[in-house]
Amino acid sequence: MAEDVTVAEWVVLRVLFDVDELVPSKLATRMGMTRGAISKLSDRLLAKQLIERKENLDDGRAHTLKLSGKGRGLVPRLAKLADVNDQQFFGVLSSEEQSALRRTLEKIVKRHSLNDIPVN
Repeated sequence: MAEDVTVAEWVVLRVLFDVDELVPSKLATRMGMTRGAISKLSDRLLAKQLIERKENLDDGRAHTLKLSGKGRGLVPRLAKLADVNDQQFFGVLSSEEQSALRRTLEKIVKRHSLNDIPVN
């Protein structure tokens, strides 16, 4: 994906765009990922200054994640790029064909219990 953001990072940014802040375990649940995968993704996004980590003053181990100003500004641009990419790749298919492809892919994911989003 453009803007030096992976697809998995984009998904994290998109989820955080709709909330003020979120604890990593809830983010993992929403994304269908492990907490370890979210930890790796959040570390990368923190290094890119696209998210912020807010420590819990009552529990030193707990924290929440939220978009930084830079991350909040990036999400709409990435959404437009994603729409363009979708149109370029899938625009050749009719809406019925797109639905059939989605159902087929969902069937494969379900059959093989693919719950983790690949992170590299």
